[in-house]
Amino acid sequence: MKISGVDIRPGNILEYEGGIWKVAKIQHTQPGKGGAFMQVEMKNLIDGRKTNVRFRSADTVEKVRLDTKDFQFLYAEGESLVFMDKDSYEQINLERDLLGDAADFLQDGMDVILELWEERPISVELPETIEATIVEADAVVKGQTASSSFKPAILDNGVRVMVPPHITSGTRIVVNVYDREYVKRAD
Repeated sequence: MKISGVDIRPGNILEYEGGIWKVAKIQHTQPGKGGAFMQVEMKNLIDGRKTNVRFRSADTVEKVRLDTKDFQFLYAEGESLVFMDKDSYEQINLERDLLGDAADFLQDGMDVILELWEERPISVELPETIEATIVEADAVVKGQTASSSFKPAILDNGVRVMVPPHITSGTRIVVNVYDREYVKRAD
């Protein structure tokens, strides 16, 4: 399926220059002169190479359709992560690198979608958001309320995120896994 260069999103799998690439980060840029473009950081899923590519809105790229299977994360074993097929109960070990930064958000028993290309696992998709507890949050600096200020906080999984000033230690919040950003206070 062909998509426009500006429709590329993190987590997309693209066929580019004869390889299969996973989009890690994107940055949409609209310079003063010239057309808008998408700066895309990608990782080759076969050999692990990384590249930065600039796609203009007129460029098209092939989005790869992968087979998907429902798996459940069981536990981490060093740099290896153990997942279980929810249909056959078969367990597989995958390298932590396959998930990138999103691996920090894995929780025991979390349902994930494993993407397979020619029966080979090449990508793990986590839920878009997760709930986490703040274990440490900086105090609010008085007089900093004139602008929308955020303060750093550390989650129970060790990830550092920026949160609004009213969020305190012990609060459960919803975090976007791929942007590593505060979404809202958990219900």
